[in-house]
Amino acid sequence: MAIPLRNTVFEKIKNAGSLTDSELSKALIKAGISIPEDEFNKILLNLEIYGMIKVTWLTKDERRIEIAIKEEDEDEIEKQNMENLEREYESGFPGAVQEEPEIEES
Repeated sequence: MAIPLRNTVFEKIKNAGSLTDSELSKALIKAGISIPEDEFNKILLNLEIYGMIKVTWLTKDERRIEIAIKEEDEDEIEKQNMENLEREYESGFPGAVQEEPEIEES
């Protein structure tokens, strides 16, 4: 079974960390993979849409390609909801010592 071209391109980017589109193209040719320019652009676009890579323009004719870093922001409201659920759960046990909720000062 052949590995999809998109996966091969992603692996090249992943191994390099970040590189330009011309460097990526040369690396693929060196590996024996020749891709037409329109197909190459389509693969990069798909990987960017899937959130796997980030493509930025360096110059008019050159792009920088790097692995997308997924940022996991902790939602403050979600955190408060989880704390409230935990307090409600713990209050359901009679005889358990309950802690006073901490009030944050701004």
